[in-house]
Amino acid sequence: MSRRASLPGASELFRITSSPALDLPPQAPPAPPAEPAENGNGKPAGNGRKEQLARSGGVAPHGSGRTKHDAKITVYVSGDELLAMEQARLTLRAKHDLVVDRGRLVREAVAVLLADFDQNGEESVLVQRLRVVGSDGGETEG
Repeated sequence: MSRRASLPGASELFRITSSPALDLPPQAPPAPPAEPAENGNGKPAGNGRKEQLARSGGVAPHGSGRTKHDAKITVYVSGDELLAMEQARLTLRAKHDLVVDRGRLVREAVAVLLADFDQNGEESVLVQRLRVVGSDGGETEG
């Protein structure tokens, strides 16, 4: 008899699970991904947001959702902002049956804000709010 505990393997631990909140009804068939053109040095030519928006037919892109991400940033928020984010997350769960983590909530918010900026430019919510707050993060005099 072995003294080792029987533990599940990696494939069992990291298997894809489904949740009713994640099984959203399909809206439209996704467009096949376009093959990026090369710019001569073996790297794809341009990966700007405007190209992404143009390839998607001008439709606002969604946040990347529950996928493996290859880049990470750290964002510091105030206690009030974190509390508001948690309250929004719990409201999404309680009233809309949407189970999301903070990362997904932030990715969706960023996607919406950037799509609005791409579409409206000078009149976007982002530009308007940054003008009010100012470059130092404090309220500007008006």
